Amino acid sequence: MERSFQKVEEILKKHQYRKENLIRILLEVQKEYRYIPEDVVNYIGVAMGIPPAKIYGVATFYSQFSLKPKGKYAIQICDGTACHMEGSVPLMKAIEEEIGIKPGEVTTDLLFSLDQVGCLGACALAPVMVINEEVYGNLTPEKVKEILKQLKERDDSDV
Repeated sequence: MERSFQKVEEILKKHQYRKENLIRILLEVQKEYRYIPEDVVNYIGVAMGIPPAKIYGVATFYSQFSLKPKGKYAIQICDGTACHMEGSVPLMKAIEEEIGIKPGEVTTDLLFSLDQVGCLGACALAPVMVINEEVYGNLTPEKVKEILKQLKERDDSDV
């Protein structure tokens, strides 16, 4: 399937094709696609006169960028010291049981993706996970499964 680059063109025009705006451009592209697709990197490279390798260098240097698709619900599980001590490992197991993916993976329907991170900065709420910028704290495996079930139900009712 051929991708339409209309949205990418709008983003590039908004930022006047300026090389110093590359990070902002990539952030907007990622917001649009939930990751930075390879064909879009190549398109941006040609449009802006930047070698794709340089764009990949920027995209891989900053941790907020992803070159792999993320789910509609992007889950981050904290495994920093406080969260690890308070039980992040059983939370990870609960997620795997509920939606069938491990850290770094995305469900086949692109509904959920899971990443394990070093620290989310919410140690007082340990163990913690973030889903699309919403923080969930003081979690148990049961609470995690319930949250995921609610998200699945919400998504089913949207259809």
